[in-house]
Amino acid sequence: MTGREYPARPIVGIGIAVIKGDSVLLCQRGTPPYPGSWTLPGGAQDVGETCEEAARRELMEECGLEVGPLYFCAHVDTIRRDADGRVQFHYTILDFCARWVAGEPVAATDVTSVVWAPMDALEPYRLWSEAHRVIGIARRLIRPAPRRSR
Repeated sequence: MTGREYPARPIVGIGIAVIKGDSVLLCQRGTPPYPGSWTLPGGAQDVGETCEEAARRELMEECGLEVGPLYFCAHVDTIRRDADGRVQFHYTILDFCARWVAGEPVAATDVTSVVWAPMDALEPYRLWSEAHRVIGIARRLIRPAPRRSR
């Protein structure tokens, strides 16, 4: 068992939907659970860290990116039971969204690949339904940047 399996209480996870034009940043997981699957960047919140600090730290650790203002986007509960019905994993995930400002993402730590995925063509990434929901909310919250007049 790992420290995250069979927890005494839910673990707080943090996710972040980074929007760049009509694309969203996706990461390919390199470690369990679900290695090889595509998801939004994020991870567990550390003790003594605010949710926003955790979102920014995870984004920097996994992708090397900084973003502008963060907005709370959605929450997701994920509970997985073992064959005996015991709770094996329980995460409460707080998802934020932000507009990309500058820089190019680089896969690091527990991520094997990163990609700017077109939000209108996410099918190849086989995302969890909750990731689609969060991206949809983020898309409504993060409007395209205003165009500068010349």
